[in-house]
Amino acid sequence: MRAYRIGEISRRTRVKIETIRYYERVGVMPVPDRSEGGSRIYNLEQLKRLSFIKRSRELGFSLDDIRRLLSLADGGHSCGEVKALTQRHLTGVREKIADLQRLEKTLDMISSRCSGDDAPECPVIDALFEAGPPG
Repeated sequence: MRAYRIGEISRRTRVKIETIRYYERVGVMPVPDRSEGGSRIYNLEQLKRLSFIKRSRELGFSLDDIRRLLSLADGGHSCGEVKALTQRHLTGVREKIADLQRLEKTLDMISSRCSGDDAPECPVIDALFEAGPPG
């Protein structure tokens, strides 16, 4: 069986060494075996697991969601459970997109009021003060 040192799996997956160690501390990556010299030694399954974690993070899944996905993958999963988790995440992504679209419209409206010249009055600053303190 092929053994990988932490630097090699870091290069292969493009996950920083510090991040790999963090994933081990929080339990999404299993603690690897150690060489006689104390170096971490990973196997192919751990390399694949790290790739899975990285891709899941790229898609915006939280560490808790990744734990659940890994648990489903490790313990026999139903496609329905995976789909339900993914659908919940997709709903959250869509909500964030809607929030960002509202933000874009607000910023566009505010910035369109500004002439951008050297005048001491700025409608953008005025609009930001108009918002008032939260609730």
